[in-house]
Amino acid sequence: MNIFSFTAHFDSEASCISHFKSERDKIGIICKCGHTEHYWIKSKLSYQCKKCNKRKTLKSGTILQDSNLPFMVWYKTIFLMTATKKGFSSKEIQKQLGWKRYEPIWAMVHKLRKAMGNRDAKYTLEGMIEMDEGYFTVESSELEQSKGVRGRGAVGKKNVAVMAESTVLEDTQTGEKQRQARYFKAKVLESHRAEHINEVIEDSLDEKSIVFTDKSTSYIDISDFVELHITEKSNKETTEKTLKWVHITISNAKRNFLGNYHKIKGKYLQLYLNEFIYKLNRRYFGEKLFDRLVIASITGL
Repeated sequence: MNIFSFTAHFDSEASCISHFKSERDKIGIICKCGHTEHYWIKSKLSYQCKKCNKRKTLKSGTILQDSNLPFMVWYKTIFLMTATKKGFSSKEIQKQLGWKRYEPIWAMVHKLRKAMGNRDAKYTLEGMIEMDEGYFTVESSELEQSKGVRGRGAVGKKNVAVMAESTVLEDTQTGEKQRQARYFKAKVLESHRAEHINEVIEDSLDEKSIVFTDKSTSYIDISDFVELHITEKSNKETTEKTLKWVHITISNAKRNFLGNYHKIKGKYLQLYLNEFIYKLNRRYFGEKLFDRLVIASITGL
């Protein structure tokens, strides 16, 4: 959605409320008593159950719950976050909105990033999967700085497992083979230990998948959770061919974060990865991406 179509469709608080209600009605409202039929009380922006008469606000059960920000502010933010694949910092969104206080804008943006992650968590990758790890620079906490850790666990670094569905395509005329990427996942790891890798594998990949990795000792148990685990010695050819899309994704994510955000705290890195991967997985959605994020804001609590 471009800025002209956005302003044409959402020129007031009422138009944003109407659209949000329409999308929520399509998904359906379920009362705590289990009933699904409701009256709409426009003056209260609430649903009232036809069976038990309990009320539920339009924001209730969505990521807008407990937020005092107008629907218009949420919609403008969703537009900004989906208008470009590069993204905006919370500070820049605050500036674009002309909002005085930074804190509610920061909280809203992170809620949307959490909804993006929850939406992608509903799906597992399948087929042929590339997997490797990347180290992302983050702002260190005072506790981390006091420990003075070095090496793989160095202060200011977070280890991220990146996975990509990768299908091998062969040119029928030349016989040349290349990998075509589909969907991706990225998970911040608690450590480089095998048990944490295994947890990510179980949550992220279909058990019938074929996984390609390097020969890291952290990957010794992967074969217990998938159909087949194939390892190759880490070298230039592995990076450029076998694990091509994983390394492109890691590189692009780092470049994106460096260009858009001044500092990222380690405890929030997953939220920034959520946004990057969410938009990467929907890179061909075009103007539909705005509507998808509105839906995620309803279902992604």
